[in-house]
Amino acid sequence: MPVVDVKNLEGEKVGQLELADSVFAATVNPHLLHEAVRHYLAGRRAGTHKTKQKSEVAGSGKKLWRQKGTGRARIGSVRSPLWRHGGTVHGPVPRSYEYSLPKKMILGALRSALSAKLADQKLTVVDAWKLETHKTKPFAEVLGKLDGESKTILLVDNAASVNLERASRNIDGVSLIPTAALEAYEVLRHDHLMLSREAALKLSRGLSGEKSEASAASAQAESAPAPAGEKRAARKSAVKSRAKAAKKPAARAAKAKPKAKPKGKKG
Repeated sequence: MPVVDVKNLEGEKVGQLELADSVFAATVNPHLLHEAVRHYLAGRRAGTHKTKQKSEVAGSGKKLWRQKGTGRARIGSVRSPLWRHGGTVHGPVPRSYEYSLPKKMILGALRSALSAKLADQKLTVVDAWKLETHKTKPFAEVLGKLDGESKTILLVDNAASVNLERASRNIDGVSLIPTAALEAYEVLRHDHLMLSREAALKLSRGLSGEKSEASAASAQAESAPAPAGEKRAARKSAVKSRAKAAKKPAARAAKAKPKAKPKGKKG
């Protein structure tokens, strides 16, 4: 397991943290990273491009001259795409560039990005982002103590902190992202990655598949055959419920009042 140092806001080492091999020491897959970045950027495209067709440009619909006998080419409208200021043929229209990508590929790319950062020694684990003020200058000094060389820094934290958000948003090149919204593109785009201790533990557990193994074990326990005594009790309860269901229609019929006979007509 990779072991990283945990630092406080003064840049001092206050402990160590073990991370999952499958998340922070995985084999870097460049093709997977390329696909994840391409998928992320395609989803961010606005797709608001638009050109006007023949029916949308300004101009009269009157036929300019008669079809035959003038010696000129036939024409039906000044809005024709062949004319200046006419409509555009097969031009772009507003659309979404987003497409689906398997979840396993997205998570695999995130593992590769985190492993690459740790291998390049560009990952720092901070004990906690506990800031006393929301001022930008003190926070810039804190970043200088933690890492004073990188131009762009990505901060990742589990809990929302007002002071951290306000102090970091005015520094050029510094971004703050919650753990649940972390993408491989954001990890690769920034030079340095700074995780809080809680964020590092959450990523280590969530991306290593520990939760899925626990859920599989619980499902297997539920599907295991029950003891003979429990089977008999289940059968008895099923028989009783069927008997009660059969008695209900008979009781309803007994309670129902007989309908009054229609009176005969007087002759």
